[in-house]
Amino acid sequence: MDQQTKTELEAAAFRRLLKHLDERKDVQNIDLMILAGFCRNCLSKWMMGAAEEKGVDMDYDQAREAVYGMPYSEWKDNHQQKATPEQLAAFEKTQNK
Repeated sequence: MDQQTKTELEAAAFRRLLKHLDERKDVQNIDLMILAGFCRNCLSKWMMGAAEEKGVDMDYDQAREAVYGMPYSEWKDNHQQKATPEQLAAFEKTQNK
């Protein structure tokens, strides 16, 4: 497989991941962090880092909007729930590894 095709497939898979996360707004970032070790904010930071490597001007708010599909403040107001004590305890366990 040539590099261009590989890049296009990777980009398509990433777009599908973002679509999936958009369809599953019920899945909270803390749950993703507990189970997978990354969340939507991590994806935003990775996107911002990739932009920086390419010399593309992108700040964290722009990266989060690209990942969340809306301004982060809007997503947070409409979809983010307060973490439960159980979620916080499970997250804390992942941080001590």
